[in-house]
Amino acid sequence: MFEDEDDRLYTVVRNAEDQYSIWPADRALPPGWTSDGTTGPKSVCLDRIRTVWTDLPPQSLPDNG
Repeated sequence: MFEDEDDRLYTVVRNAEDQYSIWPADRALPPGWTSDGTTGPKSVCLDRIRTVWTDLPPQSLPDNG
């Protein structure tokens, strides 16, 4: 299936490490992930992630700076 043919709804999810992903809105969330309140087409959810997830390393990664 091509990405532009994907008409499913997704939810933006976040884990304890402040990592983001999308998850099909009609499925139960995976353990350890919570919704950030954004639901919509894949493009809307990915745009939301681009906006809020600016620090990619997980929080548990040691800061060597």
